[in-house]
Amino acid sequence: MRYTKEHKQETHARIVRKASVRLREKGAHGIGVADLMKEAGLTHGGFYAHFNSREALVIEAFNYAMDRSTDRWRKLAEQTSPEKRFAAIVESYLTTIHRDDPGHGCAVPTLGPEIAREGAKARKAFAARLDEMIEMMADQLPELPRKAARAQAIAALSTMAGALVLSRIAGTGEFSEEILGAGREAALSRASKPAARKPRAN
Repeated sequence: MRYTKEHKQETHARIVRKASVRLREKGAHGIGVADLMKEAGLTHGGFYAHFNSREALVIEAFNYAMDRSTDRWRKLAEQTSPEKRFAAIVESYLTTIHRDDPGHGCAVPTLGPEIAREGAKARKAFAARLDEMIEMMADQLPELPRKAARAQAIAALSTMAGALVLSRIAGTGEFSEEILGAGREAALSRASKPAARKPRAN
């Protein structure tokens, strides 16, 4: 039975979506190709009709997850007044809902450490999407010079991702909540500090 080009594209997209969720839940090496294909309602044998390698699927699934996170932030920013956009992103990230649903959350804390040990192609794809995410956060700090806004975005994202990882390690109790709260405070307090001004020349 021959399928149309559109059907193949839809199937490909479904595999990527399903893989994106499962990889964030189980890790890049926590689930095999056969299981990923089964999640998409397909047989293992059909894998290479869509992807050249397992790495190719991991990269596409990771890119999909990163794009969804950036898109969510962008939509949130559009619905928030300019002076509150950065805070809205931080506060929406460090929540119990995000902590308890890694399969639909940010791929940085779930897959970042594993992607860092992958091949150069996967790391390059990760770095490109990470840079886009940082640029999007920096856009929410228009009152700062671009270099300073980018530096604060990097620091905030590092704090956010780290706090989310620690909160998941801590579980769902009071300690986990404490970590999320401390992460929010740290990310927001740094962003609220005015940029240091250079002394005027005499």
